[in-house]
This record gives sequence, C-alpha cells and structure tokens, in this order.
Amino acid sequence: MIEIKRCPSTLQEGFETYNPKALKTMFGGKKVSHILDFNIEEFRSGTSLEEAMHRISVSGVQEKFPAVIDNGKIRLSLDKERSTYMLKPAPWDQTLAERKQIPANEHLTMQIAAQVYGIQTAANALCFTPKGQMVYITKRFDILPDGAKLPMEDIASVVGRNEQTDGIHFKYSGCYENIALAIRRHVAAWMVDMERFFELVLFNYIYANGDDHLKNFSLIKQKDDFRLAPAYDLINTCMHVNGDDFGLDGGLSPNIEKSDVYNRTLHPCRLDFECFGERIGLTKPRINRILNKYMQLPDTVKSLVERSFLNDKMKRTYLRIVNERISRFTRESE
Repeated sequence: MIEIKRCPSTLQEGFETYNPKALKTMFGGKKVSHILDFNIEEFRSGTSLEEAMHRISVSGVQEKFPAVIDNGKIRLSLDKERSTYMLKPAPWDQTLAERKQIPANEHLTMQIAAQVYGIQTAANALCFTPKGQMVYITKRFDILPDGAKLPMEDIASVVGRNEQTDGIHFKYSGCYENIALAIRRHVAAWMVDMERFFELVLFNYIYANGDDHLKNFSLIKQKDDFRLAPAYDLINTCMHVNGDDFGLDGGLSPNIEKSDVYNRTLHPCRLDFECFGERIGLTKPRINRILNKYMQLPDTVKSLVERSFLNDKMKRTYLRIVNERISRFTRESE
C-alpha cells in the first residue's frame, strides 16, 4: 500500500487522506476514503477501447469509468444510475512510456492549472486501489447537487465535426481559431471566456499537452447562457508519447503569419501567441497580462511537482519538459 503523507487532491503536506478543503471541493464536505474497495482488473473491460489515432493519444487509450460516492466510499455506478464522478486508471497500453504514472501526471497538471494560474478546472484528486495503484478521479461539473444535468456539448459537436462525416481523426482537424469563432458565436459573454480559452491554449503549449483537441473543450449552459466549461483532461503528454506542439493539425491559425522563430525552429514563440490573441479579438494589455505569467517557471510549480505522486525520475522529466517549452516560448523574434 502506498504511503500517504500529503493530501491526494490539493497535495498539501501533513495529511494521510483528503484534507478538509479537498473534501469540500470534491465531495461536498463529506468524509470519503481515498482507498477503493476494488482493484483495476476487477472492472477493466479491455474490449471497447478506442483504436490508436494517426498520432498516439494518451486519452484515446485511457478508460473512463462512471462512479458515485456511497457511504463514504467511491464505487462504480450501477446501470441507469447517474454518475457524479469519473475514474481514470492508468491506460492498458503498454507501449505508453511510464503509463502507470499517467494518473499522477494528469492530477499534477490539473492542480498546477488551478492553484498556480487560477484556471477554472474540474475538481480532481487521486484515489488508490488496495494494491496501491493510482487512479485519477474527477468530479462531473455538469451534474448539480440535486442530480440535475446541465446541457453541455464539446466543441467538436458545436462545430459539427464527427467521425461519420469527417473521418476517424475528426477531433484533431482544424485550428484553435475555429474554437474561438465557436465561442464568439455561442457565448454571450464571449470576451471573458475568450481570455480563458486563450490562456488554456497557452497553458497546454507550455505544459506540453499535445492532446488538446476539439473534444477537450466544451460549452456548458449555466442559467440561460452557454459558457466555456471548466478545463479537463490536462496532462503533460510528452512524458509518455512523442507528440506535437498542439492537439489540432492547423495549430493556432492558418491566417496568422508565423514568426521567424516559428519558421526556423518549427515551434511558436511569444510573438505567435500575441498575434493569435489579437486575431481572436483580445486587447494587447489583456494578452500581455496572460503571456507574462508564463515567461518563467514559478516556484509554486516546482513545489507542486516535488509534492506530487510522480516518481522521482518523472518529476525531473516533468520539469525538464516544461522548462524546455518556456525556453521556446521566450525566444525573441528578429
């Protein structure tokens, strides 16, 4: 059994289970065990997984299981029982490097996004099987406390992309300007959500999430208006696969002239994101406010990485990859 010395949600030290803040955020203040009553092999189907895409996708081979809280325990939801959580164990695909570290990777990346950068994210934590295997758990933000379900659509659905009409790689087609146009078209308070979207694209670049495709952005209806949904599925994919800078084939936008740095190195720098921000309707002061947050690695990120449930080797790899991305981003164009 894994020894717990920090909260498996907030990563605050000095806790052997979820701390009060995590219990409130994740479980409505109820006391819930971080230990599952079952092992992965007891509920893994292994037969209905997505086939590999034209690029290897971490999420594409990662099973997700609906769950609920029952008498202080996390359990799988029954047939026709509305789930309020999703469980994501380590992927079955043994070709993924360090695959058993993927739950800890996603948890850490989500915590960095929320705690360091203030990005709205789905509430999340780690839980553990009796054998000590890590399982990522996230709270469904489309389910209200009374059980009502909020209308929500991923961007692929919003823009009309699907496998039947666009092929099996549909979620990777297009560019991030397409998503921005969808936000502008469907969100009344689009300027606020456009800033959130812009920062999320930048965060995914800096933290090497090459799986930020059309289905990993969603619109959710709150009261009478659609808004950009909280971020989910944030993970440093370069820890496990050789990936691209972006999860969409068209990158930021085909309508933006690339910087000389981008043309020379094939990787975008700050100037490219400045142009993208202006292209999607943001003002220069707002763009710079967001970009300035990513010019160097905050000490708080280093601290979270050190307190994460990654093994020591993967902690070093995580920081190396992010530092490399920051170096790319901060290169000055001539």
